[in-house]
Amino acid sequence: MANEAFSTIQILSPEGKVVNPDLMPQLTDEQLRELMRKMVFTRIWDQRAIALNRQGRLGFYAPVAGQEASMIGSQSALSKEDFILPSYRDIPQAVWHGLPLYQAFHYSRGHYHGGQIPEGVNVLMPQIIIGAQITQCAGVGFGFRLKNESRVAITYIGDGGTSQGDFYEGINFAGAYNAQSIFVVQNNRYAISVPIEKQTKAQTLAQKAVAAGIHGVQVDGMDVLAVYYAVAEARKRALAGEGPTLIEALTYRYGPHTMAGDDPTRYRTNEEKSEWEKKDPLIRFRTYLEEKGLWSQADEERVIEEAKAAVADAIKMADATPKQKVSDLIGFMFETLPPSLEQQRAEFLAREGK
Repeated sequence: MANEAFSTIQILSPEGKVVNPDLMPQLTDEQLRELMRKMVFTRIWDQRAIALNRQGRLGFYAPVAGQEASMIGSQSALSKEDFILPSYRDIPQAVWHGLPLYQAFHYSRGHYHGGQIPEGVNVLMPQIIIGAQITQCAGVGFGFRLKNESRVAITYIGDGGTSQGDFYEGINFAGAYNAQSIFVVQNNRYAISVPIEKQTKAQTLAQKAVAAGIHGVQVDGMDVLAVYYAVAEARKRALAGEGPTLIEALTYRYGPHTMAGDDPTRYRTNEEKSEWEKKDPLIRFRTYLEEKGLWSQADEERVIEEAKAAVADAIKMADATPKQKVSDLIGFMFETLPPSLEQQRAEFLAREGK
């Protein structure tokens, strides 16, 4: 029953051929090109971020290579008015939704400016607590329904996060109160190092939606068009009053869980990685676009240079930002500081020579 009810949605085969034309999103040629541009840009940015981390110029970083389709496909299906609640790996979605890249680097460095979201950019700070974003997304989506606003909240979690209590509480609340929420599980099979088979007895993660009484789908997370379709449909359902959706995106991260000491060679085989690389989202979509005459090597090289320049500019901006001080952190805690914090701030200002 589970396998039948939660068969995987796919539009493009790993060879870049259309296998389900009935589900093809109605996108213009320029929109298709933009999906590819974002994915190529994100791949290069990821490579540069890993190098910056190794140089000691970037702090905490979670690699994203392999997961570009689930990230870019989902974000591109949203309206700018929709709200993204990212996890710590989902920096690309936040940036493509409007967060300046240099502020993403501030977040990685632990600088407070990384959390000062610009006005009109509908994202929250990336969530480091596993599962917390699920309950928050349920609340934001419920708020949109109460206010009768035509927008949704979307959040992301890895396969390991579905074992957290907050995950079940969040999707249950969202279902009970018909929240305008979308929950995307990026199933990259290993959480940090524990294989999915040891995390749950469920045949799919999508079927966890059943207990919460919400809609659940499984999608090929290496197929950017399939992810776009699934999120666009979930958004339509939410805005039509049909409640939240849980989307399981089957994907694979090529690199470590984070750059903080994880060694994927200890729990993954080279053979497995090679098999997933044959499904690479960039290769698959590039083949499709090239056959339509919408992408060329020149296009690819232009985006690669664009990404390199953007990352270089962003890290320079991050480097030029004044270092944070304890007095700054205290000052941002409340709109009006209580007397105890005001006293502490005064003490730190005196120490800092102000």
